[in-house]
Amino acid sequence: MQSVILYLIFGVLKTLVNILAYWLAAHVLGLGVTASVIIAWILAVLFAYFTNRKWVFISNANNSREILRELGAFFACRIFTGVLDILLMYIFVTLLNFNDLLIKALSNIAVIILNYLGSKFLIFK
Repeated sequence: MQSVILYLIFGVLKTLVNILAYWLAAHVLGLGVTASVIIAWILAVLFAYFTNRKWVFISNANNSREILRELGAFFACRIFTGVLDILLMYIFVTLLNFNDLLIKALSNIAVIILNYLGSKFLIFK
């Protein structure tokens, strides 16, 4: 249960990193929206990886090869769930005309659960 609570706390912090990084890239550096979103996403996922590795799942990886494997799997999982989020929104909102906010909330719940399970059982096992 402690890992779930820590996961949620660091998830909120990751969201703040994402927003702050986006703001800095878009409004301070003057980069375009797409570039700012990509930079913010990368920094947020890196933040999530290191906090999850150290405090949530307490990784035992201790050499560069193991850490790179973990980091690659972590990014792959996040890309997979990001694509899943897009697909769910497209299917249920665009094609089936469900309420977008309801589907976005449900999709985010699914993404959070899948990211947690992927981290716990595949990445930081």
